[in-house]
Amino acid sequence: MKVAIFGQYYQNDTRPIIKDIFVFFNKNNVEMVIEENFLKILYEEKIIEKTYKTFTSHTDLDSSFDILISIGGDGTILRAATYVRDSGIPILGVNAGRLGFLAKVQKENIAAFLQIVMEKKYCITERSLLSMECSPALSQLDINFAMNEVSVNRKDTTSMITIDTFLNGEYLSSYWADGLIISTPTGSTGYSLSCGGPILTPDVKALIIAPIAPHNLNARPLVIPDDTEITLKVSGREEQYLVALDSRIIAINNNTELKIKKTPFHINMVEIPEETFFKTLRNKLLWGEDKRN
Repeated sequence: MKVAIFGQYYQNDTRPIIKDIFVFFNKNNVEMVIEENFLKILYEEKIIEKTYKTFTSHTDLDSSFDILISIGGDGTILRAATYVRDSGIPILGVNAGRLGFLAKVQKENIAAFLQIVMEKKYCITERSLLSMECSPALSQLDINFAMNEVSVNRKDTTSMITIDTFLNGEYLSSYWADGLIISTPTGSTGYSLSCGGPILTPDVKALIIAPIAPHNLNARPLVIPDDTEITLKVSGREEQYLVALDSRIIAINNNTELKIKKTPFHINMVEIPEETFFKTLRNKLLWGEDKRN
């Protein structure tokens, strides 16, 4: 078995998790290839001493890898997706963060879940992504896809921006707001949820358009088919506004046309039978818990 490992280091919270993973895989003679910067930190913190092969970009990961282990929170998984891209390598998230809708494996049961991985007794869910193209094109947009959402936001001002929105070429609305979120089902439990958007299960073939603090109070989140091409034209008092693809942020000039649509590839996420999506919702959002009872 060949495993790629990518992660974030959060001092004492992460150290036992990392050690458990390396001990388990070394004991089972699993070949591990570590992301270069992450491995450097592990050496500096003296968590491991053994020499390992490394990877630095998506071109280093191919079909010879069985899985990528992401150690951290959901944000770490979003960064891991930029390494996996269209390779089809499944990602398993080990939660060293807090909320963790994507990072399902908890530190209390790492060994048991890694054994499931070794025996390949897991399921795969396909997570859709969004791509973005700009007109005129931007040279700094080296990674043009997002797993959670694409969002536009005001920049350097308290004034709202105007976002003219078109669906498959048909005019939808002009949002006067702090910004606008285009979310995948995966991102529906993130930024979109905090702005009043609905929760979608991962297998739903839909996208969410959710305004951020709209001035026109009757503007509400909208669910659309995921094969819709969304065009945005943003204007405002400032010369630029911000566009975020997950955690990657760039500044874009006013009146630049953005085209957002589903990518032709998806990300494979490893799902452990004991940690289903609905169980995660109940646990993370405290559904069904009432202190009055």
